[in-house]
Amino acid sequence: MAKQRRGMLIKNTNTRPVKIEMKTRPLRLNPGEEKLITAEEVRDSALREKLQVRAISIVRPSTESEEEELMKEIQEENVRRAEAEAEAQAAENE
Repeated sequence: MAKQRRGMLIKNTNTRPVKIEMKTRPLRLNPGEEKLITAEEVRDSALREKLQVRAISIVRPSTESEEEELMKEIQEENVRRAEAEAEAQAAENE
């Protein structure tokens, strides 16, 4: 049976804000701030680089319910972003 990949809860262990420009979305974490990331994002090279230099750390794997909520939030954000881009494009075409 294949092991299911899980998202993670990460934390900014730095004394300054940390920006992570992942392929799926940009993240900005203030010192001490924690955020959930998806299983796909765990493998992102930008995130891995921040882990290597210890700017962020992994706190724990996400729970199933946290992961479901995160996916819902990301989908809603993507819809809002697409709507804003469509509005900007329409305004530009007027």
